[in-house]
Amino acid sequence: MRRNDLVLRSFTFSFFMMIAIITSYFPLYFQYRGYTTIQIGLLYSVGPLVGIVANLFWSMMSDKYRTIRKVLILIVIGQLAISLLVFRTDAFALTIALMAVFFFFQQPMMSLNDSLILLTVSGTRKSYASYRVWGSIGFAAAALGFGQLLKYYGATLTPVLTVGVLIISLLLAFLLKDARDPQIKKPDFSGFVPIVASRPFLAFLVTLLIVATAHRLNDGFLVLYMQELGASPSLIGWSWVASALSEVPAFFLLSKYGHKYKELPLLAVCSLVYGIRFLMMSWIDNPLWVIVTQLMHSVSFGIFLFTAIRYIQMVIPDQYRASGQAVFAVIWSGVAGLLSGTIGGWIFNDFSPQTMYAFGSGLAFVAMICFLVLHARSTGANGARDFQA
Repeated sequence: MRRNDLVLRSFTFSFFMMIAIITSYFPLYFQYRGYTTIQIGLLYSVGPLVGIVANLFWSMMSDKYRTIRKVLILIVIGQLAISLLVFRTDAFALTIALMAVFFFFQQPMMSLNDSLILLTVSGTRKSYASYRVWGSIGFAAAALGFGQLLKYYGATLTPVLTVGVLIISLLLAFLLKDARDPQIKKPDFSGFVPIVASRPFLAFLVTLLIVATAHRLNDGFLVLYMQELGASPSLIGWSWVASALSEVPAFFLLSKYGHKYKELPLLAVCSLVYGIRFLMMSWIDNPLWVIVTQLMHSVSFGIFLFTAIRYIQMVIPDQYRASGQAVFAVIWSGVAGLLSGTIGGWIFNDFSPQTMYAFGSGLAFVAMICFLVLHARSTGANGARDFQA
């Protein structure tokens, strides 16, 4: 078990290093290749769109064949093969097609890894947070370490770093172990639909989408906002590091004390912090203050992520674990990514980034109220039975 825990934590560390490369250094590489800002934006816009289909497809395959390990091996191999092709083509049309295929393999990584962690800790005294924290550490390590390497060797090193991290992830994936209970039968998805389609869970997903859209506004436009404020590339990098490292103490605290608090009220508190954080962002005129607000990421995102996943774990049975996490990923990354990209881009360009952040703050406050209403309804006499209706 200790060996399996080490492998799972190492795999989480490595694939979050890949996320750091995709979010932080792929844009610089494509810029080095001569692509315009609009072209780079198009390359990234296919991710959320493809992710909606990819998350559902790979998660259903995982639940149907009762294996997460083999699916992870397959999609890491897919990323490795497609990335080699991406780095060897100069045609933009072919690059965008290849990136769509790349994201088809890459987007489900988060939900599948989360599913494996949740199944691993199920029935034990271990916590999801004690594994997920290594993802935050991996992201921060890559953002700092790879940033320094690229500073000295240039964007031409990006393919080497990408292939190297993917090979490490693939080797670790072969060492992973599935954590499904052999007594659980192959799932009949007719039992999954009533749970997801129940009114309380749909209301939860809509509220989750409201928060996720606000969160993705910051993810998508933080760099542009900081550039407008006059931030250097180094300061922009430190803002991402600050947010990643701020998750570490939050996850450690959650691993010990998170079970003591009810999910929906805690999500309401996180939404409140999101609202305050983005309201502060709408007032900032010095990019140094961005790093201060990024430290609030520990509560707004770190605690929110842990609590939302725990809530879904409580509602969705283990035989549908991957599919349940995929629904979360589709909302958090896919649909919210599309909404934030279109709405956020419109507000950012036609009004101002300050207006965009004020809008995000308003969304977070609305979500806070919705979570409190959901909690009030769930404490009613029929709250526990609503998911079966």
